[in-house]
Amino acid sequence: MILNIKNMVCNRCITAVCKILDSINCTIIKISLGEVKIKEQLTQDELQILSEKLKDEGFELLLDKNDKIIEKIKNLIVDLVHYTSQPLNIKLSVFLADKMNKDYKYLSSLFSQNQNKTIERFFIEQKIERIKELLQNNKLNLSEIAYKMGYSSSAYLSNQFKKITGVSPSQYKKENINDRKPLDMV
Repeated sequence: MILNIKNMVCNRCITAVCKILDSINCTIIKISLGEVKIKEQLTQDELQILSEKLKDEGFELLLDKNDKIIEKIKNLIVDLVHYTSQPLNIKLSVFLADKMNKDYKYLSSLFSQNQNKTIERFFIEQKIERIKELLQNNKLNLSEIAYKMGYSSSAYLSNQFKKITGVSPSQYKKENINDRKPLDMV
C-alpha cells in the first residue's frame, strides 16, 4: 500500500513518520519525501488512526488524487533545490513531466488552481530559501551560489532575491537577517 503524506520536507520528517508507522505496527518497504510504501493494507479505521497520529505531528495523510499530485510536485522541487548537490541547470517543466510521467501543462494548471501560485513561483521561493541558507553558512560567495542555484549571473540572482525578500543578498548577509521559513510553509 502506498501512503501519500503532506509536509514531509526533510530527513527528520521521514524519521518522525517512521516512528508513527512503527507505533501502529506497519512494515515500511520504502520511504521518501511525501510517500511511504508499506507492506500492510490498512482498513478505514486504521487509516483514520494513522491520519490522527500524523496530524498530531504536523503531517497530513493525503487521500485525494489531486492533492497527491500537488504534494509530489512540491516534494520533487524541495528535494531538487535543498538536497541535490548538482547545480540546478535544469528545465523545470521537463524535469517534472519526466518524474511525474504527466504533461507539464496539466501539472501546472492543477498546481496553480489549488495553490494560488504557479509551479515556477513555488520553485523560485524554494530557491530563495536555499539561497538564504547558503548566505548564512558563509561557505560560498554570491557567484558560486548563483552557479549552484542555476542562475545565469550573480546580478540576476541578486535582482530576484531582492524582488522576493525586499533586501539584497549582501544586505541579508550583512544584517544577519534570519527570516528563513520552514520548508513546509513556503
